[in-house]
Amino acid sequence: MRALGDFLRTNAPWLTAGGLLTFGSAFGQTYFIAVFAGEIRAEFDLSHGEWGSIYALGTLASAALMLLVGGVVDGYRTRSLAVLNLVLFAAVCAAMALNPAAGLLVVIVFGLRFCGQGMMSHLAIVSVGRWFAAQRGRAISIVSMGFSLAEAVMPVSFVLLTGWLGWRGAWGVAALVLLAYVPVVLLLLRRERSPRGAAQGDGGTGMLGRHWTRRGALRHWLFWVSLPGLLAQPIFGTAFFFQQVHLVERKGWTLEAFTGLFPLYTGAGLAALLATGAAIDRWGAGRVMPFYLLPLAAAFTLISVAESLALAALGMVLMGLMHGMGAAASGAFWPEYYGTRHLGAIRSVATATMVFATALGPLVTGWLIDLGVDYDRQLQGMALIVLAAAALLAAGLRRARPLLAAAQPLPL
Repeated sequence: MRALGDFLRTNAPWLTAGGLLTFGSAFGQTYFIAVFAGEIRAEFDLSHGEWGSIYALGTLASAALMLLVGGVVDGYRTRSLAVLNLVLFAAVCAAMALNPAAGLLVVIVFGLRFCGQGMMSHLAIVSVGRWFAAQRGRAISIVSMGFSLAEAVMPVSFVLLTGWLGWRGAWGVAALVLLAYVPVVLLLLRRERSPRGAAQGDGGTGMLGRHWTRRGALRHWLFWVSLPGLLAQPIFGTAFFFQQVHLVERKGWTLEAFTGLFPLYTGAGLAALLATGAAIDRWGAGRVMPFYLLPLAAAFTLISVAESLALAALGMVLMGLMHGMGAAASGAFWPEYYGTRHLGAIRSVATATMVFATALGPLVTGWLIDLGVDYDRQLQGMALIVLAAAALLAAGLRRARPLLAAAQPLPL
């Protein structure tokens, strides 16, 4: 505990800044936007499939832009990019609050997804992955707590806020929160973490002792073998949270009661984050990652048969475990296997693919709902696919293990 306390004190500015960015990404995450699905569909007279299609188009466009600009984090200071992204993000939230037409929803969703799930998350994890080496797992797990805390606090808070201010007023508050971030981030990131700031970063090599380029990573078999396992959570986890309003309506629960389960999800996720971060620093991301999808398959199975919120609560705990394990393991995977010199460029491909995957889940499930396909059956099908992806991921990482360079002691 003393070592953890010293680590937190020494690195407080960078860990806090990273945590604020992961927390603030909530406004562009599916679980947050989905809270307003009922109001948005009612306001603009949209079916489940139409809203899912709008969401998918905006998300796909944001994924395409991530491919083009995700690599800029390798060449610019985190401080400058974070402030620019925050201002743009706030403007998009304000646009949602003022939006008069359904046709503009695609553009607004594009902005929310790019600035939030895309760039804000990408910037936080890439920066921390480059700033830290010997305790990278611990640092990523701490910063990733922002994701979990936001999932616990944001949905229930903004459900209550919507009841008070209306859904448009709630989005106006989101814009103000993001603008308030700007001076805080400027203060925390007055200097980049030495010696691995964005301008001079060299936080360790990957497989074969190399700093892989994006082209090299895309030509290597491990990238493609690991991709299904890395995408299973964004595809199906996003679909689950996107359809939470439909789920609670079908189960006969209330949205307030269901979002009240999110603290359980968060508590489990935080515990898993800390445990997984320590495990990564000891054994490496490759030995931890194969297990992170198993709780997701179990959660989907439980929730598909749940008739009470008690069983759903257990499912949410399992989803939290998956999220915590996955956030730490996937964040550490890229620098561990591919090095840090071109980390932003490589991870931008994965991030763009992930964002693309988050468009696919809501699109397919929305149209299946419109076609009358039972949602519980959909969840059970998702569980089977997740298990298959986990098996492929485990096999690929086992084969790649000998390619990892011998660990070299690096300064914190």
